[in-house]
Amino acid sequence: MNTLLQPTKRTRTRTPNNRTTTGFRISEALWAVLAPLLPVRVNTHRFGGGRPRVPDRRCADAMFYVLRTGCQWEALNQTELCAKSTAHDRFQEWVAADVFVKLWQAGVEQFDELQGIDWHWLSMDGAMTKAPLGGEKNRPESDRPRQRWSQAQPVDRRPRRAYWAGGGGRQPA
Repeated sequence: MNTLLQPTKRTRTRTPNNRTTTGFRISEALWAVLAPLLPVRVNTHRFGGGRPRVPDRRCADAMFYVLRTGCQWEALNQTELCAKSTAHDRFQEWVAADVFVKLWQAGVEQFDELQGIDWHWLSMDGAMTKAPLGGEKNRPESDRPRQRWSQAQPVDRRPRRAYWAGGGGRQPA
């Protein structure tokens, strides 16, 4: 068997202090706020077992890594934080459980305790107008292409014959 086609195993182990990912791990203080907001996991495996669950802390590290760096979920597979599918599934689960809304509310409350928010002086900005180029059309959209197949001329072939509505291979004489 050709060894050039097979992926090579990594001979050197990664250091536990990977500078790429350890800088994006969430702090103990943030985890102390986030952990109580997480939904309680119910084991849905029919025999009560199954594969061990990735810890929520590692998934949270992976989520905040994606959110802070702006990378794609696919890039998580190159890190040792968490698999992309696990992190994204957990992210969707937490969004459905309003974990991030509750985290934001807890952050606002904590900031109000530390600094104080002047709730009497608030400002809101918004626009209540139609989009200049958007809006509804007065006609239904066509579900066929704008250019008929007989109108398009291929570059590398001879021109097609004219389209005849009667069907068949020959036109009437």
